[in-house]
Amino acid sequence: MFVFWIVVASILATILALNFIPGEKKVQTRISELYAVQEPQFLRTMSHLLGPPLVAGNHVQELINGDEIFPPMLAAIRAAQKTITFETYIYWSGDIGREFAEALAERAQAGVKVHVLVDWVGSVKMDEELLKLMEDAGVELHKYHPLHWYHLARMNNRTHRKLLVIDGTVGFTGGVGIADNWLGDAQDADHWRDSHFRIEGPAVAHMQAAFLDNWMKTSGEVLHGEDYFPPLQPVGEHHAQVFKSSSGEGSESVRLMYLLSIASARKTIYIANAYFVPDDLSVETLVRALKRGVKVKIILPGKRIDSEPVRRASRARWGDLLEAGAEIYEYQPTMFHCKVMVVDDVWVSVGSTNFDSRSFRLNDEANLNIYDHAFAQRQIDIIEGDLKKSRQITYAEWRNRPWSEKLLEHTMALLRSQM
Repeated sequence: MFVFWIVVASILATILALNFIPGEKKVQTRISELYAVQEPQFLRTMSHLLGPPLVAGNHVQELINGDEIFPPMLAAIRAAQKTITFETYIYWSGDIGREFAEALAERAQAGVKVHVLVDWVGSVKMDEELLKLMEDAGVELHKYHPLHWYHLARMNNRTHRKLLVIDGTVGFTGGVGIADNWLGDAQDADHWRDSHFRIEGPAVAHMQAAFLDNWMKTSGEVLHGEDYFPPLQPVGEHHAQVFKSSSGEGSESVRLMYLLSIASARKTIYIANAYFVPDDLSVETLVRALKRGVKVKIILPGKRIDSEPVRRASRARWGDLLEAGAEIYEYQPTMFHCKVMVVDDVWVSVGSTNFDSRSFRLNDEANLNIYDHAFAQRQIDIIEGDLKKSRQITYAEWRNRPWSEKLLEHTMALLRSQM
C-alpha cells in the first residue's frame, strides 16, 4: 500500500510540474533597437515573425463598452447566412449569455453551420440549460481542455481567445466576455469598461484561421471551403493582421510582438490593460524606451478589479518604470478590462492578450494589429478620455506605501509566472 501511494504521489507531482514548470527556453536577451515603427523594416519583421503578413484593404471599427459591443455582434450573428465560428474564454449565464445562445440556436435551426468553442474553465458559470439549448438546435459546441485524464498535463493551458467570424467576411475581437458584467456603458462599479473591434477585409481570413487552430485541436474537424474562406475584397484603408499565440507552439508570438513594438518605439507608447504583470525583460525594454525619450503612459484597473492578487503583483513591478519616468494610472469608476497598445501614433495592437506571463506563455491568445495613423489617433483619444477618469500613481507615492502593502505585493509577485 505504501508503494501504491508513492506512485500516486509521483504521478501527481509530475502532472503538477507539467502544468506549472515552463518548458522551452523563451526570449531572454534584449531586443536590439534596429529600426523604428515608422520604417518599412518594422512591418516586414512583424509580418514574417508573427505569422500572417499585414495585408491592406481592411476596415476596423472600435466598439466601446457593452452598449456598443453586443448589439453589432448579435446583429451579425442574426444576419449570418452560411457559417458562424465563435471562440471565447468567458461565457457565463445571465441575460446576455441567454441572448447569444438564443441567437446562435436560431441560426443553427435555420441551416447555418454554427461552431462554438468555449474554454472549460471560463465557462464554468454557464448553465447546462444554455448548452442544451444550443446543442438541441444543431450548434456544434465544444469545450477547450475539459477535465479529462488526457488533459491533466495541459489543465493550466486555457484558450483566452475572443473570436467571432460571420460567413468568413466579418470578424469581432477584443476584451469582452459573454457575461452581464460587460452590459451597459461602464456607468457604475457593476458594469465594466472594455473595448472590442469589428473588422472587415482580407485580415478576417487570419481570424478564421486562428479560430480553426483550436477547433481542430478540440474536435479533430477541418472546416474549409468558400463558406469559411470566401474571396475577400478590399473594403478600407487599414493594413492589418491577426496572429495567434499558444504555449504548445513554443513561438511566444504575443510577447515577441510586445517586445519588438516597444523596442521600435521612438515617440510614444500607450498601454491600456486589465492585467499588467511584466516580466524582467519587458520592464527592461520599457525602461530602455523611456531612457531614449519615449513617453510611456500605462492605464490599469484601480481598486475595482476582479483579481486583487494580480493588482498586488502588478504594483510590485512598477518601481523601475516609475523611476525612469513612466506615467502609470489606475482607472477609478469600475473594472478596466481593455487590452490595447498604441505605439508612435500609427501601430495598434488589440485583442485578448493581457500584459502578463499567463497571456505570454500559458494561454492561447489572438491579437489584431492595425497600422494606420487615423485609427491609432482615435484609440489615443479614447485612452486619454479614460485617463481623465483615472488617478496617476507617482514614484514618491509608490515608494512610500506602507510596508504591509510592500510585503503583500512582493509576495504576490513571486507567483507572477502564473498570472
